[in-house]
Amino acid sequence: MLVLSRRANQSIVIGDDIVVTVLDVRGDQVRLGISAPRHLAVHREEVYAQIQQENQAAATVAAGDAALLPRPPAH
Repeated sequence: MLVLSRRANQSIVIGDDIVVTVLDVRGDQVRLGISAPRHLAVHREEVYAQIQQENQAAATVAAGDAALLPRPPAH
């Protein structure tokens, strides 16, 4: 892991088109501004983990679910 020190109003650049700026530091909280292309999703870690869990659950087929699918007509 790369560790960088930044102060308020200072930034880091990731790749060619992502800029993370420290907006404010208060006690143990840091407010960050993130500038990234619209096609890149940016989430807090806990939100990302929840999305991954929901996607995994949606992709999992329960044992009885296949019986609910319509069967193709016999030829």
